[in-house]
Amino acid sequence: MQDQIVATSPAAASMNTAAETPTETVERHRLYEDVLAILLGTLFVSFGMVIYTKAVLLAGSTAGLALLLQYITGTQFWIIFSLVNLPFYVLAVKRLGWLFALRTFAAVSLVSLFSRLMTSWASFATLDPVFAAVMGGCLAGCGLLVLFRHRTGLGGINILAIYLQEKCGIRAGYFQLAVDLSILFAAFFVVSPQNLVLSVLSAVIVNMILAINHRPGRYAGLT
Repeated sequence: MQDQIVATSPAAASMNTAAETPTETVERHRLYEDVLAILLGTLFVSFGMVIYTKAVLLAGSTAGLALLLQYITGTQFWIIFSLVNLPFYVLAVKRLGWLFALRTFAAVSLVSLFSRLMTSWASFATLDPVFAAVMGGCLAGCGLLVLFRHRTGLGGINILAIYLQEKCGIRAGYFQLAVDLSILFAAFFVVSPQNLVLSVLSAVIVNMILAINHRPGRYAGLT
């Protein structure tokens, strides 16, 4: 998740927000606030992923890749999501520092854990696909918003996008868009056209939540 189709990474946007806000007038997050935020954000995202899985929908970034591989291989989401993020922790340390990398590792681990546990916590006798796309997108978007505001990421694709932009001059937004479009293209052979359209709708909802609420001047909390 996040990561999703955005012009810049949520982590970078968070740092820009902090840079543009005078630190002496901003109250920093306390440790328990960060812990509660990570727990709440990962719960929201996990439930969104459970809804996506039940409705056979897709997301963007590493979450979307994990969902796609789940539909292809039958391996559970939480296992794939944990594995696909492993190579990106090194980049997270180099680009955004140990604290961000540790928070990201904790968040990815919690999403994997909660996604696994929620299969026994909740079940759906009926789940309308349109409702699943809207509600799954709202849950994922709100969860990512909470995490980003506490300098925590969820996916390696965004970190890789920043790294390639700095090292190779490839625009981060274009790279992220290319990855998400590639996932959707591959999904064309796996999910129905209706579910593909609903996945795009859900991705729009996620990005709208982030675009409206996560930008400089809207929130000044620092961690």
